[in-house]
Amino acid sequence: MKVGRKIYYDKTSGNVLVDTGEKSGDVVETTTDQDVANFKALFERNRDSFEFLKLEYGQYAQDFAECNGYRVDPQTREIEFSYPDPSQPQQPPIYQKALSEQIEELRADNLALSTTVDSILTDILPTILG
Repeated sequence: MKVGRKIYYDKTSGNVLVDTGEKSGDVVETTTDQDVANFKALFERNRDSFEFLKLEYGQYAQDFAECNGYRVDPQTREIEFSYPDPSQPQQPPIYQKALSEQIEELRADNLALSTTVDSILTDILPTILG
């Protein structure tokens, strides 16, 4: 069995309170009540002050491996990552959409542009050149 991570975060700031991590093998997925009982950072808080994201096993694996921080945008409830800039190691974190998602969006845009260009070259250009 494989269990994805749950990221508990402050509803107002988006700061991560607890990341349960991923688990595989002989594991059982925990409930929110069990997590609250097991993690001091959750147990000590008002239950209405935090929420969580449930990720699939392996979701954002590359982003977690390469980031130097992450949080949850309280408005969109989407995870955001900060990535180190080797030329400016002291720079404060700048949170953004996961690079893996940005790459997929760029691939989709590239495919759409390529399809449009192909269409122009095969359908429209011969008509223009007559």
